[in-house]
Amino acid sequence: MNQILYSKEPQDEEPTSKKQSRKKIFIFSKFQLILSIVLFIIFIILLFSYTTSLFKQEKISNKIIENYDILKLYTNDTPAGQIEPKKDDIFGIIEIPKINISYPIFYGFDDELLKISPCRISGEAPNINSNLCIAGHNYNNTMFFSNISSLNINDEINIYDNNEIKYIYYINSIYEVSDSDLSPILDSETNQKELTLITCNNFNSKRIIVKAKQKSP
Repeated sequence: MNQILYSKEPQDEEPTSKKQSRKKIFIFSKFQLILSIVLFIIFIILLFSYTTSLFKQEKISNKIIENYDILKLYTNDTPAGQIEPKKDDIFGIIEIPKINISYPIFYGFDDELLKISPCRISGEAPNINSNLCIAGHNYNNTMFFSNISSLNINDEINIYDNNEIKYIYYINSIYEVSDSDLSPILDSETNQKELTLITCNNFNSKRIIVKAKQKSP
């Protein structure tokens, strides 16, 4: 009797090269996952640090506003020709109702002062004919001059001096210039009381300029 003896054929084993390739893909995927988690944690830490820093700066600025009446007593308001006030003296207060901001203005400016509040960069007191220029940071939120690009022609800007006299300005132009263009800070009309606000456009490296003229008494 003819019998056919057979056994189940063994399955072909996966080639070694294919196994190694799959192993490499697995290791690489695992590495990518770990790297993504590490980068995410670093991002969260940096974001938290940045947010905390902004909060501290806003808190300092608010503290200055709260203690404005005391601080202005120590501000040097000596007449022209005498000793220049220090750059961290308080020049006054800027208030823009439409974007709901009110900040002290430092008499001078540097990187550290700009982190705390808007700074005067040129021009005289609001009761003198000149182009009063004030710079403020743009943090792309609600702080300092972040939202001045949303202002419109004829919107109101108020400046208070250290005698609590209010000077009202109305916006007459809003535009952008390159970061090397200094024309906005020049006196365009010496017989006018002008106001110029300056901040950065963080999307195109230009400067946002808001020009205003003081309301006649």
